[in-house]
Amino acid sequence: MESRPILKNKFYLYLTEFFAGVSVMAVELGASRLLAPFFSSSQIVWTIVIGTIMIAMALGNLWGGRTADKDPNPDRLYRRILIAAVWIAAIPLVGKYVILGISGLLIVTVNTNFLILAAFFSCMIVFVFPLFLLGTVTPTLVKCTVDSLDDSGKVVGRLGAYNTIGSILGTFLPTFVTIPAVGTSVTFLIFAGILLLIGLVYFLSSHTKKKLCALTAVLFLLAAVFGHAPGFAFWEKDLAYEGESVYNYLQVKEDDRRVLLSTNVLFGVQSVKMKEGGLTGMYYDYALAAPVMAGASEQSKLKILVLGNGTGTYAAQCARYFPNAELTGVEIDQKITDLAHEYFDLPEQQTVYTYDGRAFLQTVKDTYDVILVDAYQDITIPFQMSSVEFFALVRDHLTENGILVVNMNLRTGDEGSINACLTDTIAAVFGPVCTVDVKNSTNRLLFAGRDGDPIEMLEQNRRGVSDEALRSLLGKVAAGLTPCRPGTNVLTDDKAPVEMLGMRAINDLIRDELGHYKTLFREEGLAGFLASF
Repeated sequence: MESRPILKNKFYLYLTEFFAGVSVMAVELGASRLLAPFFSSSQIVWTIVIGTIMIAMALGNLWGGRTADKDPNPDRLYRRILIAAVWIAAIPLVGKYVILGISGLLIVTVNTNFLILAAFFSCMIVFVFPLFLLGTVTPTLVKCTVDSLDDSGKVVGRLGAYNTIGSILGTFLPTFVTIPAVGTSVTFLIFAGILLLIGLVYFLSSHTKKKLCALTAVLFLLAAVFGHAPGFAFWEKDLAYEGESVYNYLQVKEDDRRVLLSTNVLFGVQSVKMKEGGLTGMYYDYALAAPVMAGASEQSKLKILVLGNGTGTYAAQCARYFPNAELTGVEIDQKITDLAHEYFDLPEQQTVYTYDGRAFLQTVKDTYDVILVDAYQDITIPFQMSSVEFFALVRDHLTENGILVVNMNLRTGDEGSINACLTDTIAAVFGPVCTVDVKNSTNRLLFAGRDGDPIEMLEQNRRGVSDEALRSLLGKVAAGLTPCRPGTNVLTDDKAPVEMLGMRAINDLIRDELGHYKTLFREEGLAGFLASF
């Protein structure tokens, strides 16, 4: 160690500990963002990310301590830091391909726990190795910095403080600065570049390992050049927009008929604009039954609240078919609202608040004729907007003839399923509850009246609708409405296992929708599977 002038006062070792802490947390947060467009950002995915990273760090600590006892030469540590830097820089380039490859393999080979397995193996392959290497930093630095037992506690405490302060910085910077400003890919490159610089300065200050420094620098530059260009949906050639916000991956796609917003790389549409107007063919159309139930034609002003406004698809439909509608939207993601103005012609008569849906209801005293809860995205269901306490709050904000309509994704009908639990929870607060399945989709809409039966209210009011297309659709909705018998699976603020219930629904969908391809893969192998497309 004496042969390295940069280590004479040990400041560089503390600096290394600090930036190792920064980078570990930055990679952890980047990992969640890399996985979210494929597997959602649910608590399940976060648990897997945190768990696998802790595994990597624990193994790194063990191995790093053992190797430091055998050979405390810091050259070995800084070589590992260079390798970790290059690996992290390469994640934006290869990570999404690894995730898609693992997902494609598992989706045709497993019947249960697809989400858990795919996210776990993706984390293990993409993130464990570089974080294992970074896990060796602390035990190695302890060996290099502690000179005697007299000051060992002080030195180890100082190293821990530097690491912790770095971790704090590495927690806030990606979330509030780098990911919103430059995206996930560049965030990986920024923190990989910091690690690379730490290693390069160490070796170049003593004019050693020049070939290693040159190689890692070249590999980093290649990863930076080729890894930043393609987006998550790299197979899409003509996206109108692809980017990220604090909360979501965002993708806007446009064709001759529609403009679509998706917050998932592989599937799902969260908002749509029909260029020629008219019905969308999606659950938004079915939800138009709610204003009719509430007696839209008999009121001078119809107050509608949308919790989970997206880009305002439902608001636009309501503005088109109910000119007397006064529209209020609540959308937690300001970036989605910005896209609504830019690409989706957000209705001028709609006011949009950037807020959590439940928190908004707790701050206002207004009542509404219709409240649409459209805040559930596949498996990502905010537990605070699925509990009996939340729906009691919703009921308090409905007028006497008010209607609640809830868009429930992941249509399932089994006892104890996510939708059955939501239905039981709402039925515990409201009177009669009914549901209708949306044709050609996995969506199911639930209607609940504050004081009346939605089926009867629709039957009484739908004949007064003048628009022929809407009247025809309402007939289909009326024919499909099914009364729900209240059950005992009530979700509460204390107990609402929505992630596990959603995962079970994902498993059911994969089994039902991809059964043919799984059978083909088992019987004819990969060649037969690929030939079917």
